[in-house]
Amino acid sequence: MAWSLPYEVFISLRYLKAKRRQRSLSAITFISTAGVAVGVMALIVVMAVMSGFEFDLRNKILGTNAHIWVLRYGERGIEEPGATLAAVRGVAGVVAASPFTYHEVLLTAAGRTAGTVLRGIDLASAVETTEFRRTLKSAGADLTAAMNSGRPVFPPDGIVLGSHLAGGLGVSVGSPVDVLLPLGGDLSPLGVMPRMRRFTVAGVFQVGFAEFDSKLAMIAIPTAQQLFRMGPTVTGMEVRVRDIYQAGRVAEAIRARLQFPYFTRTWMELNRNFFSALRVERIVMFVILTMIVLVAAFGIISTLIMLVMQKRKEIAVLKSMGATGRSLMTVFIVQGMIIGAAGTLLGLLAGLTIAGNLDPIVAAVEWVFGFKAFPQEVYLLDKLPARILWPDVLAITLTAFAISFLATILPSRQAARVDPVVAIRYE
Repeated sequence: MAWSLPYEVFISLRYLKAKRRQRSLSAITFISTAGVAVGVMALIVVMAVMSGFEFDLRNKILGTNAHIWVLRYGERGIEEPGATLAAVRGVAGVVAASPFTYHEVLLTAAGRTAGTVLRGIDLASAVETTEFRRTLKSAGADLTAAMNSGRPVFPPDGIVLGSHLAGGLGVSVGSPVDVLLPLGGDLSPLGVMPRMRRFTVAGVFQVGFAEFDSKLAMIAIPTAQQLFRMGPTVTGMEVRVRDIYQAGRVAEAIRARLQFPYFTRTWMELNRNFFSALRVERIVMFVILTMIVLVAAFGIISTLIMLVMQKRKEIAVLKSMGATGRSLMTVFIVQGMIIGAAGTLLGLLAGLTIAGNLDPIVAAVEWVFGFKAFPQEVYLLDKLPARILWPDVLAITLTAFAISFLATILPSRQAARVDPVVAIRYE
C-alpha cells in the first residue's frame, strides 16, 4: 500500500499555497518566516562571538598566567622555594611549576614613564608553565641564545616588555629602560631617594590581551631578588595542571600537602569576576535576542488568525464531514511549525555561515567604511573571535521551535471552536 500524508498535514500544505486573492496572506507568511530567520541568525552570531570572546580571553590569560598560584600568608613570601617547588611538583595532576616574584614599579625611558607590574621569572621553568615561547614577538641575541639552549637562563640585566608597553615607552629590543622603585628608597644627603636600576630590553612579547601587553614586564628572579632585597625568597609558585577544569581539585591537594600558611588561587578564582560577567552577558544577550524571535512569533499568530478567518467555510465543511477539533488544531499547528521550521533553518544556515567567516566579513566592513571596528585598546583583543558551540546551536534551535509552537496555540484553538452551522449560514 502506498504511503500517504496524514490529511491534517496535507491540508496545512495546501493552505500555505496562497491563491491570487490571498497574496497579502502570503506576504505576511514570508515576513514571519524572515523574522524567525533574522532572530535565529542574530542569536547564532552573537552567541558564537561571546563564546569566542570568552575562549580567546581565557587562552590569553592562561598563556601568561599559570593555572594555579601558590602563595604564603604574610609579607615575607616563600622563604624556601626549592623545597616548596619540589613538594608542589609531586602533587598528582601537576604538569609543571615555576617560582615568580611580583612587584609594582615605574618604568622610564626616553622621557616617558609608565606604571607596570614587574614579574621575576625563572626562564627554564617558566617556558613549561606558560606560553612564553609562543608569545615572544622579538628577542635580542642574548635571549635568543638562551631560548635555544638546553636550559634557558634569563639575561641578568635584560627585561622583556609587553608590546603596548614598549610602544608607549618608545623602546625596542636593545633600548635602555630604567626601573624605578617608588617605595623603599635609599638614604642620601638629599633625603630618601627611590632605588633605580637600568635594564636593556631583551625582548618584546605580545599576548593579544591589552591588559598584559600594556602592564607587564619580566626580569630574572635573581635580579628581582637583588633589586627588591628579598634574599632567597620568592612571591609564589605558578603551577600548570593537566586539566584546567580540575585546577580546583589539584589546588586542594597542594594545600593539603603544604599546610598553613600556604594557600592557593586557581585561574578561575583569580578571574572570577571577569568570567562571571561574561557568563551574565551571554545569558542577557540570549534573552534580549530571543525577543526578535518572539516578535516574529506575532507574525505567525497574525498569519494563522487571518487564515482561520478566511477559511471559516472550509473549516465548517471539514467539521460537518467529521473532522474533530483536535484535527483542526493540528492543521494550523503544523502550518505554524512549518513557518517556524523554515525560518529556523534559514537562520541557522545564515548564522553559521556568518560566524564561520567573521574575520573576512569584519575586514571587508573595515575596508569599505575606512575605520577600525574593534580597536584592541578598547576591546582587549586584537581581532573579533568567534567559536560555534553546538550546545548553543541546539538551545537556539529548540527555543525557536518552542516559540513557534506556542504561537500556534491561540489561532488553532480559534479554528477548533468554529461553529459549522453559524459559519456555513453566513458564508
